Amino acid sequence: MSVTTLIGAAIGSAIDGSSGDDSNLDGAIGGAIAAKVITAVIPLALTFATGWFVLRGIGKLKDEVFGTDEPVRR
Repeated sequence: MSVTTLIGAAIGSAIDGSSGDDSNLDGAIGGAIAAKVITAVIPLALTFATGWFVLRGIGKLKDEVFGTDEPVRR
């Protein structure tokens, strides 16, 4: 079990325990699951964003060097 999972479980348990209507176990489980999902989603989102910005930059550079492909209106 990783540190982020343990921190997520502790935070989830604390949040769920503040309501006082049930045990902290379900909050700990939810927090651990959320921590695992976040550790998987954040790298994917950063990779996607980096690729999008690179492709956008390459497209703008191409347009500056070669001009746009838009037809000229008369």
